[in-house]
Amino acid sequence: MALRVGIIGGGQLARMMIAPATELGIEVRVLAEAPGMSASLAATAIGDNRDADTVLAFARDVDVVTFDHEHVPQDVLAALVEAGVRVHPGPEALAVAQDKIVLRRRMAELGAPQPDWAAVADEEALQAFLDDHGGRAVVKTPRGGYDGKGVRVVGAATEAADWFAALAEDGRGGELLVEELVDFSRELAQQVARRPSGEIAVYPVVETVQRDGVCAEVFAPAPRADARLVRAAADLGVAIAEGLGVTGMLAVELFETTDQRILVNELAMRPHNSGHWTQDGAITSQFEQHVRAVLDLPLGATDAAAPWSVMVNILGGPAEGAMTDRFAPAMAAHPTAKIHTYGKAPRPGRKVGHVNVVGDDLDDAVYQARAAAAHFLD
Repeated sequence: MALRVGIIGGGQLARMMIAPATELGIEVRVLAEAPGMSASLAATAIGDNRDADTVLAFARDVDVVTFDHEHVPQDVLAALVEAGVRVHPGPEALAVAQDKIVLRRRMAELGAPQPDWAAVADEEALQAFLDDHGGRAVVKTPRGGYDGKGVRVVGAATEAADWFAALAEDGRGGELLVEELVDFSRELAQQVARRPSGEIAVYPVVETVQRDGVCAEVFAPAPRADARLVRAAADLGVAIAEGLGVTGMLAVELFETTDQRILVNELAMRPHNSGHWTQDGAITSQFEQHVRAVLDLPLGATDAAAPWSVMVNILGGPAEGAMTDRFAPAMAAHPTAKIHTYGKAPRPGRKVGHVNVVGDDLDDAVYQARAAAAHFLD
């Protein structure tokens, strides 16, 4: 009987795990939040992943449960573990990815380099942090934010007054995370994969370009990365994976500062946008690697398939129904481009697909990827 992986969440990350799992003879089952989601090809159940009974019923006959996102509540994860379900990554690791304040505390415990930060419960505490850090800082809601949501750069505590009011209305109290406004030269990402038995595989460190808080482009490997930076990023990724007990893929988002330090920004414990280039640019894609890792199968090689890989996201997309009309012109004009779409309705700023180009010349790969992606933009 084939091994069965149950993925909670029906988004594009689950969608992109289906093909490599199938090639390995592994059956994929998906608990989607709603009909018609990106991973509908393998959606064997539709339901609320915040409901323990729904998730337990879905997990009843799979070999391992993993995730398309980090938002499954801890009580549901605990119910899975109590029922004897193999869950990778596990609840303790996921808790760090679910709450940015928990993340900062755990990074401090591990001795990982990170921005100055504080958990603040009111405007007075936030203003004190601002006064100590040049009058400007980044404020984040601890839970639920992604792709620029739940993040603000503020110059006065009053600019977060609505978030503090929402915490008060919630009735459970709570805090916001405030971080120093890092003087960084660029953003990087380090991906590692780790099996439950401890084997680790490390990918090349990459440069990521963000626009409006959303990943827009990735260059692999990171240009102008000397041996010291490559080693430091890899060592940091491995230390975090081992220190937190992460199983599956881990993406460590990093700042490279103007004085050439690296600082941990955020973590993702699943395949991540910064690793989409691996579909066409690495011997083993992050999607295949995640499936291997959570099943505790031997990990694949992470070597690059070409000197350079470039990933460009398709953000927004054309009018609904027009996506397929753009394929032929894009493929004809850019035959080296690999176009991946997610089956999602267009919306301003929404990730609806991406383009990968691999080759010997970075400038040409950048041009081809950007030009191919432009065919899908109105």
